[in-house]
Amino acid sequence: EVQLVESGGGSVQAGGSLTLSCAASLWIHTFNSYCMAWFRLGPGKEREGVAAKRGDGSTAYADSVNGRFTISRDRVKNTLDLRMNNLKPEDTAMYYCAATPSCAGNSFQSSAVFVYWGLGTQVTVSS
Repeated sequence: EVQLVESGGGSVQAGGSLTLSCAASLWIHTFNSYCMAWFRLGPGKEREGVAAKRGDGSTAYADSVNGRFTISRDRVKNTLDLRMNNLKPEDTAMYYCAATPSCAGNSFQSSAVFVYWGLGTQVTVSS
């Protein structure tokens, strides 16, 4: 059974930074070939696909975070990281790590595409 465990959430003031990490219990070659993504669910909002790292190494970002967030895969630690800079109050949400064999184009923004999910880590940004 695949397990995804998120960490790194917390409270920060607007303009600050946080790095989220997702530890995956996937065989290393599977981890590196899978499409891995971060989603978030904010208060009163729908779940949003934030960023994805595809198996071919390409990345994709939601417009709302493009230029502020960076997704990366640590092939040694088997983790998926999300570096979040210049955080805004509207970034406040529960952040989830997700994985699926593949995701093309903007499909990373559809939660239905992803098979495996973590339990989430809370990010709170105060103004």
